[in-house]
Amino acid sequence: MISLKRYLDSASSGSVDNREHGRGDLTSDALAAYASALVAMGGCSLDACPGLGDGLRQYLGGLSRKLSMGINRETLAATDREVQEQLQDWGRRTARHYRQKSEEVKELLIVMARTAESVGARDQRCAGQIHEVTARLTAIASLDDLTQIRASIEKSAAELKTSIDRMTEEGKAAIDRLQAQVSTYRVKLEEAEEIASRDALTGLRNRLCAESLIERHIAAGVAFCVAIADIDAFKSVNDEYGHLTGDELLKQFATELVSACRATDVIGRWGGDEFIIVLECAISEANAQTERLSKWVCGNYTVQGKSGARKLRVDASIGLAEHMPNESMKDLLARADAAMYEQKAASKKNRNASTR
Repeated sequence: MISLKRYLDSASSGSVDNREHGRGDLTSDALAAYASALVAMGGCSLDACPGLGDGLRQYLGGLSRKLSMGINRETLAATDREVQEQLQDWGRRTARHYRQKSEEVKELLIVMARTAESVGARDQRCAGQIHEVTARLTAIASLDDLTQIRASIEKSAAELKTSIDRMTEEGKAAIDRLQAQVSTYRVKLEEAEEIASRDALTGLRNRLCAESLIERHIAAGVAFCVAIADIDAFKSVNDEYGHLTGDELLKQFATELVSACRATDVIGRWGGDEFIIVLECAISEANAQTERLSKWVCGNYTVQGKSGARKLRVDASIGLAEHMPNESMKDLLARADAAMYEQKAASKKNRNASTR
């Protein structure tokens, strides 16, 4: 970024847009490369920390789109500062996130160590008591008074029983405490895993979670299909009404997806305005389900725009692919994505024909 800024500073003042000022392809290529790097960084942040990476990925994706429209030196410098601040903030929050998780694990290990220590101390104490009883029994073996021997044996037996009972009670209490602590931390870790598997905006499963599910299905040999749904002309909503309105539309669309899908279907946000549905069924049943799904989610949505509530007509393209034997996840998703774009192109062609 610094070298790019220096190059622009050395060039003549004005817009970076080479279409308007004829600077050649070098500046355009450099901006495109930087924009691509921002998108890649966003993707890596999502892989590195799913619970915190989606926000940074969306932010860097927005900056990438701004770069593609051409900017001047001042806005480029501001973009540079924003990227550095966002990366530093994300790094701090990610470090705190993982530090918190490591602290929870460390606390659990400390509890387990203390429990083991208390059990060891208890066993040593009880062993000492048993040793005293054994010594007493050995000592009375030389006594001639039968009554004294009997009394001594009864006393020793009572003490031995008390020691064993206490040992049992203390052991049960220690185990109960350990189980309670383990249960508490297990719940915390499960909650953290649940948060990490969710998309921050829509509450659906995130991309990493969906990919993990697909890989498990492939490994288990489960018959399943994958559908990728994309909101048509979503960019125009952001451009005309702003990103907050676009975010609201994404949340409403996600809610409709959940309402239209079956309990056995797993729905996730693939990225941007794309969603993924994993259906555990054959292609014939999946086709019927996606047709019903398309009718349900397409239609009028009411969102809050800059000038109040507005009704928007929303259409979506859905591509479907059934997993084939020995097919990789990458190839399966590529087929579903191609089917989605094929439907999108057909819908656009039909709309253009109807307006003529």
